[in-house]
Order: sequence, then structure tokens, then C-alpha cells
Amino acid sequence: MAFLRITRNRDMYFGAREEGKRLSQRLRREMTPAEKELWWKLRNRNLYGTKFRRQHPVASFIADFYCHELKLVVEVDGPIHFQNEKSASDENRTAEFERLGIKILRFTNDEVLHQMEKVLKLIQNEILFIRTQNQSPGITSAASSE
Repeated sequence: MAFLRITRNRDMYFGAREEGKRLSQRLRREMTPAEKELWWKLRNRNLYGTKFRRQHPVASFIADFYCHELKLVVEVDGPIHFQNEKSASDENRTAEFERLGIKILRFTNDEVLHQMEKVLKLIQNEILFIRTQNQSPGITSAASSE
């Protein structure tokens, strides 16, 4: 039983190190206002019954929001992400996620804070697209009420 848990966790974290896991705990306590707003919409399987984790370590990175079932990352980017150095770092990060078979959606703080419905619709569309491609079990009854 313990072996299965270790294997499952290793899969979910893609070899993330302990320091990454500790950093992710700190980042969960220090989320930006945009991250907090989006988290309230994603938490508790609010979006089509999809489980998201916040500030989740994946390999050598920490994803703002990660759904392991769908291998989907949602990133909320503040102004620093548009500077040359950070932009190059984000490109490397995106390439690494793609190499691991993880789809990434990026939104700006402004989009999350001022266009939440649009952001949620794009995430919903991606969830449906991935589930259709994976031929996953149907959408839960919570989704049909939307």
C-alpha cells in the first residue's frame, strides 16, 4: 500500500525535490490577489468536478494551479513575467511542461481580476477538450448545473 502512494506521488510531482515542496507551501500562504481570486473559482472541484492543486511542484518548477488528472497547468502572470529575463524563463518553463506532456494555460493578473468569466470559459473549454481527447469519464452532475 505504501509503495503505491510513493509511486503515485512521484508521478504527480515529476521528480520535484523536497525544497520545491517546501517553497510551494510558502507560496500557498503568499498568493497574489489574482491567484486568490482564481483559486476560489477552481477549488473544491468547482469547475466541471476537476481537482486543481495550488502552488504545486512539478519537476523543478512550481505551477500556480495544476490538475494531475488532465495534466493541465494554469499560470497567472504578473508584470514581472513580461520583462525579458522572466519571459525567457517562462519559455523554458513552458517547454519543460510540454516535454512532460502537460498543457499550460497562461493568463495575466489583469485578465483574472477584470475578465474572470472569460478566463473561466477558456479553462472550461480546455478541460472539455482534454477530456474528449482522453475519452475520460463524462462530466459530473455539478457541471451540468452550469
